[in-house]
Amino acid sequence: MPSAVVHRAPWVLPIARPPLENGGVVVRGESIVAVGRFRDLGAEFPEAAVIDHPESVLLPGLVNAHIHLELSHVAHLSQQQPPDTFPGWIEHMLAARDRAGEQDKERAARTVLRQQHEDGVAVLADIGNTTLGRSLAADFPGILVPFRELLGLRQAGVAAQLELLDREDDRECCSGHAPYSTHAALLRGVKERARRLGQVFSIHVAESATEIEMISRGEGEFVEFLKRRGFWDGSFQPLGIDNSGSVQYLEQLGLLDEKTLCVHAVHVSDKEIALLTRTGSRVCLCPGSNRYLGVGRPPLTKYLRAGILPALGTDSLASNPELSIWREMRLLARDHPDLAAADILAMATLGGAASLGLESLAGTLAPGRRARFLAVSLPGTVRSGEDVQQYLVSSSKAICPTWIVY
Repeated sequence: MPSAVVHRAPWVLPIARPPLENGGVVVRGESIVAVGRFRDLGAEFPEAAVIDHPESVLLPGLVNAHIHLELSHVAHLSQQQPPDTFPGWIEHMLAARDRAGEQDKERAARTVLRQQHEDGVAVLADIGNTTLGRSLAADFPGILVPFRELLGLRQAGVAAQLELLDREDDRECCSGHAPYSTHAALLRGVKERARRLGQVFSIHVAESATEIEMISRGEGEFVEFLKRRGFWDGSFQPLGIDNSGSVQYLEQLGLLDEKTLCVHAVHVSDKEIALLTRTGSRVCLCPGSNRYLGVGRPPLTKYLRAGILPALGTDSLASNPELSIWREMRLLARDHPDLAAADILAMATLGGAASLGLESLAGTLAPGRRARFLAVSLPGTVRSGEDVQQYLVSSSKAICPTWIVY
């Protein structure tokens, strides 16, 4: 059996346990075998080599639970003032997306993917309409989960989309784009496939107030936008007696369960939060994208009180000027000054891993997890575990993590 190595640091953040002062992470082979106080680990593993990380904290790699790599080539959009309406931004984005060549798209996507890893991201969930994410997965040092996104609201196109879905390799994950862009029958088909294969079903949900207007009443800016694009055929109908929101709509379609990941989830009512809790559905928040597009802030405190630990995602460079999970944490810390830094860090690690069904591999420092974690330098002002956590989620300085990989 390979000999063990103990990585020692002034602070270790297991995430699922309280911070450890003068802690260590024991690695054997490619796996973590123990995490604890260094003095205890030294007694348990007396023959282990010791590698010191002075003035640093050890923590799991970050999880970006929602990104669109294939939109990396339209980074100029998020450097400009967005259109006045959410449908207007979509129209603007689609026009810019279609002007670029495939080589430009791939080159930009590879650059973003490399930057994500350098920034400390161990796991990404990439949503795309092409096979680009699938082709990039083998080149990412961590775990890249590509989702092939299906959309189409016209009744006439559903059969063809379902045929496309049937031809997909069972190893590939598929997702529905959003309630406002994907026919109910197609959403059901994608979810039924995900259930059969035990895969995560990711979907944009309740991102803007205009979406809720369409889902609840079948009218508003989104309907006019879809008519202009030729996607509206009148077949969409709000469901049931309670048409109060997009989460309610997904429940009425039978799409909510523990493997459903509701991305954005900004305009969600108390009743819908109860639905998410009852069904075990997951939530992924994208604060940077929401801020740029001006769609509002999600009810984060209510989610946490309900026992929902959201994941974090950056979305794409089309709607976010900086794709950094560290920045997403900073934005949450500013927007929710009373929120514990430990909760924000958990969202960026454990919450993301759990939302993708990867909590046995990533998201925490614990026995059995992959030996891929981060060391981050700390300022001399850090005196407690709370100080460490607060620094990581709110520091205005650029955090430059170092990978520890076996």
